[in-house]
Amino acid sequence: MKALVTGVNGQVGKALLRTAPKGWTCVPLDRAALDLSDRDALIRMVDAEEPDVVFNAAAYTAVDKAESEPDLAQAINARAPAALAAALLRTGGKLVQVSTDFVFDGTAGHGYRPEDLRNPQSVYGTSKAAGEDAAGDAAIIVRTSWVYAAGGANFVRTMLRLMRERDELRVVADQIGSPTWATGLARTLWGLAMADKRGIWHHRDAGVASWYDFAVAIAEEATAIGLLHRVPHIVPIATTDYPTPARRPSFSVLDVSATRAALGDEAVHWRANLRKMLKEEQALG
Repeated sequence: MKALVTGVNGQVGKALLRTAPKGWTCVPLDRAALDLSDRDALIRMVDAEEPDVVFNAAAYTAVDKAESEPDLAQAINARAPAALAAALLRTGGKLVQVSTDFVFDGTAGHGYRPEDLRNPQSVYGTSKAAGEDAAGDAAIIVRTSWVYAAGGANFVRTMLRLMRERDELRVVADQIGSPTWATGLARTLWGLAMADKRGIWHHRDAGVASWYDFAVAIAEEATAIGLLHRVPHIVPIATTDYPTPARRPSFSVLDVSATRAALGDEAVHWRANLRKMLKEEQALG
């Protein structure tokens, strides 16, 4: 069995390669090997490799920068999955498209279900919603949130750096979601692919948090294992105190009950997975 994995230099792409089940051959594709904005190149790659699965883990993820680069965001996040889906219809493979909680507006009073109405509030969210539509009904679409991994570019590692540099940090406390360890996400992606569970699914770690809660936990857990030497003063602030070009959902918790039932497992709490990631980060030196 063969899988093409796009975005292999990113957190999810690396995790997919690490967690590949026995018997699968993975073809890793980075930007140098495949330009996601080049429709013809995407089609040629699928035609040449004839994969059983394409994991599209690559994306334009610069949320704020996307506000000034909407065409590029659309090319990578929407037109690329459209090209992959079209090519796979001919070769018989399936597309696994990674999406985001940013397709929702953050006004729900409950965890967002896969079938809930989308209403993205940013260029990034709009481009990812378009990518879901482009992937089509034959694809496996998995929305996730607040992804992090050891060695990656993410909130956890940014906080670790700032906590070493500063005595005080100000962190937004009125945006609520769920941190997600990339390794757990990758296992879910593989599970859904092997079970051929087409449609829209959600994955996140168990529990909810604000960015402030997440930062406090990072400081406490990193200090406990010696990755930090002290817990800095962390001040909760409002979103309005930290304005950004892109609007972010104030509540983006995803309901993962259908996913967990389909795979017959349970979500692991985000703090437990944070501990695992921090130990991996410590091992990196």
